Amino acid sequence: MTEEELKALDKEVKKLKRIASEWASQLHDLVEDKLPAGYQEIPGIAQSTYDACRAWAEANARLNAAQKETQV
Repeated sequence: MTEEELKALDKEVKKLKRIASEWASQLHDLVEDKLPAGYQEIPGIAQSTYDACRAWAEANARLNAAQKETQV
């Protein structure tokens, strides 16, 4: 993987981490401010948070693997 590709992947990982953090914040706000009345929102926000975290984890794993390849 070229240095440019590594930089692009690093940028993607940072973007996905920000998105995951935003969803986690929404989940936190739901718990802090809207429960128990807003319980119907839990599945949608929880799924979106899970999906965002999974996307970050997958991209981060690709980045870590690529960084190890370039160090060898």
